[in-house]
Amino acid sequence: MNGWIHFNTGASAMIPLILGLFAVCFGLVSMVVKEWLFVSDTLVALLFGVTVGPAGMGAVDPASWIDVPSVTLELTRLIIAIQVMAAGITLPKKYLTKELVSLLMLLGPVMAWMWLTSAVIIMLVFRLGFVESLLIASCVAPTDPVLANSIVRGKFAEAKVPQHVRNIISAESGANDGLGYPYLYLALYLLKFSTATEALTRWFVVVVLWEVAVSVVLGAAIGWAARKLLQFARKQGWIDHDSFLSFAISLTLLTLGLVSLVGSDDILACFVAGNTLTWDDWFREETKEAHFQDVLDTLFNFTFFIYLGTIIPWNELASGVDTLTTGRLVVSAVLILLFRRLPVVLAVTRLTPAIETFRESLFAGWFGPIGVGAVFYAMVAFNELQDTMLADLRAKQFLLPIVYSLVTASVIVHGITIPLYHIAAAVPNATSAVSEYLSRTPSLPSTRLFRFSPRSPVEVGGLRLPANASGLPNHAVSIGIRQHAHHLADDIVPSSCPPDPVHTPLQASGRQDKGLPSYGSLETDGR
Repeated sequence: MNGWIHFNTGASAMIPLILGLFAVCFGLVSMVVKEWLFVSDTLVALLFGVTVGPAGMGAVDPASWIDVPSVTLELTRLIIAIQVMAAGITLPKKYLTKELVSLLMLLGPVMAWMWLTSAVIIMLVFRLGFVESLLIASCVAPTDPVLANSIVRGKFAEAKVPQHVRNIISAESGANDGLGYPYLYLALYLLKFSTATEALTRWFVVVVLWEVAVSVVLGAAIGWAARKLLQFARKQGWIDHDSFLSFAISLTLLTLGLVSLVGSDDILACFVAGNTLTWDDWFREETKEAHFQDVLDTLFNFTFFIYLGTIIPWNELASGVDTLTTGRLVVSAVLILLFRRLPVVLAVTRLTPAIETFRESLFAGWFGPIGVGAVFYAMVAFNELQDTMLADLRAKQFLLPIVYSLVTASVIVHGITIPLYHIAAAVPNATSAVSEYLSRTPSLPSTRLFRFSPRSPVEVGGLRLPANASGLPNHAVSIGIRQHAHHLADDIVPSSCPPDPVHTPLQASGRQDKGLPSYGSLETDGR
């Protein structure tokens, strides 16, 4: 029998085992985690990936099975395409034209600020060149549609966040993830070409006109044609229910392949195609009660963040080489999370019609997460830096550690923000309850009702009573304490309450209501 049975510890067994284990275990307590504790499911998935990965138990190590940069690039590309398509579909009727001013503000000045501010922080903290810092900052400038989707959905969002704020966050995250290319390739061309004129000319023609403008036209055309064909097929009864619900996923794959074929921006095209598909609100209304895409999104998100936790080289993030240290990574993460987005969104509140109040601006400014999109653009930049013309750049060594650390920090910080919000909101309520309780007790000269000290009189509610040698009240004084405590209870309990039968005889002994009892006889008895 020896050698007949072999255990399979390869990728074909470990990948479904790890993913299935997490999906089953987390699914059993998902309501507790997401709706009671308000903890982000992406945070839980990332921590699980770290636990089972090389930095933890070592159960899985994707680097030993696959080419990590290539697989990560295609996986993130697919996940982002599905998410931006979903973001476009969930927007209300003709939303892009109704909120054009707000979108132009968020995709123009706000995104440019996010890019430049992140670059300045990276340059100062890691002592890199400014253009190299622009290259790394372009990866983290867009807000992430995957993490943004988890923010605008769920019990907390429905109860606390107005619908118009959720819509603008979804629209911005869907559009600016596709607009990361111009920032990335502007920095790359400035590094690659000898003159700024040549770099800017090529950037404008290749990136702005061909990749961005053409992708918008193609996305709109694909979405419009898909909507007309789908409506016709539905009217003729040619399409069944399952195919109708999965139509958005199919359209995502078609758009990705077609736009990539012509070398344009496929991510931006997917967002435009999704919004054009539901331009008249017909498809959105028809699929509102269906949760097929939500289930698929959840599985993809779990898969990616578990995978991310296993591929991040934690022992290499702070290698100590050059200026790449743990302290600098932490400082850069804190500064970028604080100053990358929040100040500029607060500054343009009055210029953004979709954000009506300061509180809404504070929410939209804080929740600009860094996630899957940053990893995608980091992989695009990593592949471009393999060019021999860019081989000597220091950015090649700093790119992935900085992006990985920022993604991890964003997932953690934004994942625990809402639980911290609930804790902070509960403090005033608890304080108010304690204050109300204390206000119902009588005002006493002492902070404590009973105070004992060795060989000194006992103080009861401001009255000094004799004590025995051990510092405790003697028997007679104990009776007086009980009498006085009963008297204080009358001040708290309403007079309509029936008297305590245990103490009724004491009341008959001459104590007046609302008056102090006489302790002279007790002191005599306690000689």
